[in-house]
Amino acid sequence: MTNLKMSNKNKDTTINIEQVRPDAKMQSIALSAWFGSKQALKDINLTVKANAVTAIIGPSGCGKSTFIRCLNRMHELVPNARMSGQVLLDGKNIYGNETDPVQIRRRVGMVFQKPNPFPTMSIFDNVAAGLKLTGTKKGQNLNEIVKKSLQQATLWDEVKDDLKKPGTSISGGQQQRLCIARAIALQPEVILMDEPCSALDPVATAKIEELIVSLKHDYTVAIVTHNMQQAARVSDFTAFLYLGELVEYGDTRSMFENPKSEITEKYITGKFG
Repeated sequence: MTNLKMSNKNKDTTINIEQVRPDAKMQSIALSAWFGSKQALKDINLTVKANAVTAIIGPSGCGKSTFIRCLNRMHELVPNARMSGQVLLDGKNIYGNETDPVQIRRRVGMVFQKPNPFPTMSIFDNVAAGLKLTGTKKGQNLNEIVKKSLQQATLWDEVKDDLKKPGTSISGGQQQRLCIARAIALQPEVILMDEPCSALDPVATAKIEELIVSLKHDYTVAIVTHNMQQAARVSDFTAFLYLGELVEYGDTRSMFENPKSEITEKYITGKFG
């Protein structure tokens, strides 16, 4: 039984074609979200462009994590959570009645703030876990898929001789890349990252940032971060959220060099946050 209570807008899968952005892999239209009576997002209209990195920035509590959780229907897993509006994936509403949320979460993967490898599984089995669970790759060679995923996550050379060791036996930065490899193994179209470097040291952070930039060639990436320098380094586009509202969105360089909103300028320059 789902905890999500959808408004009539969500049950109506009719989409105004004039609102659909042709360059969008994902798009929110009038997206609002609540936790009980507390509203976390207010009418967010935002485009996540294909094969690009979009950074979601803003102070703590502004709705960044809630927004990306709405992009793969994880928000509805929270008790008493609800939302209204639409989220489009390739122009189709992922909250439509005919849409399977499990399939959406396969197409739109998630990497969390803290590395969370399965503690009882080996490095190999951590990457293969989703494949075995879904049974979608029975006809393919698991070894090849695991190797390719670890290579894409720039981890293969560091763990290729230790695949039978526990996933928790490697460093924190390696564990985060292992979690990214686990997401990649399911061949998602979009990868969402919620503060993926917040628990890592500068060296590990640099490796994750290099990985994020490389991933956009094969995937669409959205990353939540409150590190302005990180957003500037890795993203092509940036969205600034404040008090649950979208204040400004645009290409990252333009926003950081010439923000349109005074409150964006104050946040980027560290005057609050």
